[in-house]
Amino acid sequence: MLKSILGSIGKVALVSVACISILNSANAQEQEVINFGIISTESSQNLKSDWQPLLDDMSKQVGAEIKPFFASDYAGVIQAMRFGKVDMAWYGNKSAMEAVDRASGEVFARVVYDDGTTGYKSVLIAQKNSPINNVEDMLANAKTLNFGNGDPNSTSGYLVPAYYIFGKHNVDPKQIFKRTLNANHESNLMAVANGQLDVATFNSNGWDMMKERQPEILAKVKMIWESPEIPSDPLVWRSDMPEETKQKVKEFFLNYGATPEEQAILKRLSWSKFQASDNSQLQPIRELEAFRKAQAKQ
Repeated sequence: MLKSILGSIGKVALVSVACISILNSANAQEQEVINFGIISTESSQNLKSDWQPLLDDMSKQVGAEIKPFFASDYAGVIQAMRFGKVDMAWYGNKSAMEAVDRASGEVFARVVYDDGTTGYKSVLIAQKNSPINNVEDMLANAKTLNFGNGDPNSTSGYLVPAYYIFGKHNVDPKQIFKRTLNANHESNLMAVANGQLDVATFNSNGWDMMKERQPEILAKVKMIWESPEIPSDPLVWRSDMPEETKQKVKEFFLNYGATPEEQAILKRLSWSKFQASDNSQLQPIRELEAFRKAQAKQ
């Protein structure tokens, strides 16, 4: 009887060990396809053109097919990560925070801009010949102005101005302006330049990029406000990605930008390299979001 019991226990143990071995083996497997989410700061056509050379290099070095994923707004990329349709993504800090909290995301790196800095600024822009020259002018004349806000999940386009401008003046942009619209950075810039909006949110990184690409557009607008510095954009992967894939992906990004060819590719994105990071870089953004929510309840 005892031998029978011990024999059964032994079989169960062997089955358990086998199951654990299979699970560990599956977790150790490298991912053959990585779906890479890219937030909609501008048109998907422009983003694809800028990102594809980097993704091609990533595919070669990581040994996986890299498929870019675009959505019409930031929420689309966050939701795609939540439901496993996106494995990793480039986010702003606000959207990264949402991905960490709601989509099993984990920050592993952040960008370094082409001037060597690891921060950028939210800005407000107005038409070049506008009498609106600062925040005080804008708020005093708000009832006559069409305002372009950013995507609700944008750090520089929405959250930062919500805190530093509207929150500190205890006003709601949806209520004080003649009309308020939400759009991505590129759309806001073009709308102000073409006279469709009077004032809009934008950011310093986009401003620097447009200096090189379309200076004639910038000639039609002016900055009327700059925020304090915002931490640079994070890269986020799903925490359940295979560990071997994570290691290869991280190694790729932390070593990328060492050659002139790689520098030229990063220059198109206004970057120079990447640094290791983690979820702690989101803490200042969490504090701004907590303030915004508290203000909304008042």
